[in-house]
Amino acid sequence: MSASLSQLQTRLAYTFRNPALLERAVTHSSYLYDSPDISESNQRLEFLGDAVLQLILTHELFVLFPGYREGQLSKHRAALAKGAFLARIAREIGLDVCLKLSASEEAGGGRTRTSALEDAFEALVGALFLDSDLLTTKRVVLSLYGSLPERLETVADTENPKGRLQEIIQPQHGNEALRYVVTQMTGEDHAKEFDVTVFLFERALGSGHGPSKKAAEEAAARVALRTLSVGQ
Repeated sequence: MSASLSQLQTRLAYTFRNPALLERAVTHSSYLYDSPDISESNQRLEFLGDAVLQLILTHELFVLFPGYREGQLSKHRAALAKGAFLARIAREIGLDVCLKLSASEEAGGGRTRTSALEDAFEALVGALFLDSDLLTTKRVVLSLYGSLPERLETVADTENPKGRLQEIIQPQHGNEALRYVVTQMTGEDHAKEFDVTVFLFERALGSGHGPSKKAAEEAAARVALRTLSVGQ
């Protein structure tokens, strides 16, 4: 086994009983063209791992956010399982270094390609599942993710925090329950800074700061989302 795969197992805090599964998980389909003695790539493991990962994230989000509806839970799961996000985790654990690629795929930048890293991460989850069991795989996977609420915050900038907050509040409290109040403005006219607090009726859910009213409102909405998730 290569040094990179040994280091990967250290980062996973898991040692494979069947190292061949780990080897297969990092074998890109292109590698088979250069290595005719290798009969299988990571594609089948990717298929299995995708389903296992979906189950792990679904259950964990179901437990973490008991007040969320199906649509809200689905959005969170999609954010945590999308290709770019899985590729980010793959890089964090050094999975990119472990990939087995053909010479042409390597030359074409395959080691940095999001799709290759996403597939390898899902294949790794599948390999973990086959080598152990669901509970062990869940432990390892969630240790790689860390705090799911914090992970979700890292992708919040590409979403709409005010819209997400409205989706949570509206079903129970109606469309007019939230209001954003500017509590302070500082700076010169050309460089103003805003402080905004978002209220649920008279209850302050969160405050934010920004270079515009809109940015401060979005920052306040993110704090409110975190407040609601902790309070549930």
